[in-house]
Amino acid sequence: MTTANNSTAPLAGMKVIDWTEVQSGPSCTQLLAWMGAEVIKIERPGGDPTRTELLDIADSWSVYYLQLNANKKSLTLNVKTPEGKEVLTKLLKEADVFVENIGPGDVEKMGFGWEQVHAINPRCVMASLKGFGQKSRFSHVKAFEPVAQSAGGAASTTGWNEGSFNVPTQSAAALGDSNTGMHLTIGILSALLQREHTGEGCYVYQSMQNAVLNLCRIKLRDQIMLDNMGALPHYEVYPDWNWGRAIPRAENTEGGQVIGWCYKAKGWETDPNAYVYIVVQNSEKAFKGLCEAIGKPELADDPRFTPWNNRQLHKDELYPLIEEYTKQYDKYELTDKLGAAGIPVGPVLDWYEIENDPDLLADGTIPEIDQGGARGKFKTIGLPFTMSNFKPDYKRAPDLGENNAEILESLGYTADEVQQFTQSGVLQAPEQPSNPAVKVITYEEYQQMKKASK
Repeated sequence: MTTANNSTAPLAGMKVIDWTEVQSGPSCTQLLAWMGAEVIKIERPGGDPTRTELLDIADSWSVYYLQLNANKKSLTLNVKTPEGKEVLTKLLKEADVFVENIGPGDVEKMGFGWEQVHAINPRCVMASLKGFGQKSRFSHVKAFEPVAQSAGGAASTTGWNEGSFNVPTQSAAALGDSNTGMHLTIGILSALLQREHTGEGCYVYQSMQNAVLNLCRIKLRDQIMLDNMGALPHYEVYPDWNWGRAIPRAENTEGGQVIGWCYKAKGWETDPNAYVYIVVQNSEKAFKGLCEAIGKPELADDPRFTPWNNRQLHKDELYPLIEEYTKQYDKYELTDKLGAAGIPVGPVLDWYEIENDPDLLADGTIPEIDQGGARGKFKTIGLPFTMSNFKPDYKRAPDLGENNAEILESLGYTADEVQQFTQSGVLQAPEQPSNPAVKVITYEEYQQMKKASK
């Protein structure tokens, strides 16, 4: 067992064997590392694919890898070899948690399924992350982000109902990957708490489909309502819509009985994100407050917009009246003014604004980690919750195989044996990033290329 520097770290003393790669699994083990656990990341020869995916600067692992693997240790282990299996077995004997997201059925084929792991260490919690449920007819299918969003009900309800872009649309948010990792973290923490009572670890299984479904639970609510009523007054397409058997796409609505919409703010002509989202609540008192805040008190008595169910019928007439006001101010002014009046409102922040947001930087939501080397400092999204007596100690991500010797020697292997394992391919020798800077074509260059080709 290891001890975290911070004595209040929730998972201080916990050892996690992290046999995951890409985003879904590493996002789970990243949270465990930030909460104080010692996380040993097992990487196949060549390393986690994200080390060299989406590269930008020279001689640096990708930001994609760094953001998901900070605070971890790296062990390059070929688990297909007898010696590699022996090393993993020894690690599991000391582990509190074993997390894997390799291909469906692969962990069992290599001798490290739940029954084998439980026999090795009955106190170890094993956690698996796959695309589909264990009893699903698709349990054998590999899943990526859009696969999970599609099978989890998100894609069919996202987007617009008419026009050339009327297609099932995946969200840019990682609903399939990081969301699943977060759900798996909840399962692991629950299993560790359960172990305090039972003395034994259990098997936690999290599918990407189920994680997306959990975020989409209100869509099942809507489907049941549609089954019963035949139409949904709180959807943007109501009432002028030929309803079918399934709920339509949500477009830009809030999702509840209120009327939510995105409105242009000052500067929208040149800034694609100069918008605010405003929620018109269904109570007459709240609607009156909005009307007064935007300088149109007469709308509160307009029969088109009162009571609330009339507003649902005349949404398209209400939107431009609100937008006449919002276009006069920038999105930050609108959030301040309307927020002070008790109106639910928020600016549409682009990712440059988020990256440099003074509040998010000051409160540690976006910490800066010093990776050293060519990368230097980089920003990431830190632990998403706060605790009154604990702050994460954010540290750099490991180089490939950086901790090989440290980890094996802690298991009783000698330096000579580590060298032999490296020579025979059980381990891959530690490796630092060595790559050229990525050259991209700018808009101006592309226009010149097009012009020259004519």
